[in-house]
Amino acid sequence: MKVYLKNGNVTTKNSTPGISVYGEELIMEDDEYRIWNPRRSKLAAALLNGLEKLELEDTSKVLYLGASTGTTVSHISDIVVNGRIYAVEFSPTTAKKLIQLSRQRPNIAPILGDATKPKTYLNIVEKTDLVYCDVAQPTQTQLFMKNMNLFCKENGMGLLMIKARSIDVVQKPKKIFKEQEKKLKEKGFRIIEKVKLEPYEKDHVGLLVEKNF
Repeated sequence: MKVYLKNGNVTTKNSTPGISVYGEELIMEDDEYRIWNPRRSKLAAALLNGLEKLELEDTSKVLYLGASTGTTVSHISDIVVNGRIYAVEFSPTTAKKLIQLSRQRPNIAPILGDATKPKTYLNIVEKTDLVYCDVAQPTQTQLFMKNMNLFCKENGMGLLMIKARSIDVVQKPKKIFKEQEKKLKEKGFRIIEKVKLEPYEKDHVGLLVEKNF
């Protein structure tokens, strides 16, 4: 996966030179690189905290659930420069910014949709190498598994960013994480890697998984 560590920062090679997406700093060396802010992107936080088994090629296809305005999506766009990102966002207001981003970056396909109802975009999204889920709601693990079952290739992966407080504000995060891991394993998913996101995100964990087809 083409990410670059520069001066202690995770960066991606800018596929739209001279353009900053969310105010991130641009570094010019032989090429131009965008600093990937771990306080704005859970994937950047996971990478800085040691996530190493995620595989993305320049031709990879990605289904991104909870795309928001496209901060993380834009960095994945730099990595899968000849691939495609199907970016699902529920909020029409937020999706407008995502659409604007897709005009600069044609490998982003914005979808105004509900990640809990993946069959509604079944005719739009092809089989993908990665299903990435950052949807902070109580059923995030269930909707992640639904999308994995429908869209993930046999040799593909899934990355689930779990926010404990979105699932239960009373239980201890450690217990919540174990419960979500159990749900995944019971449905035939194997956890490849587990990464905590502190100090960038409190009470979050990233789970890299694969499906046993």
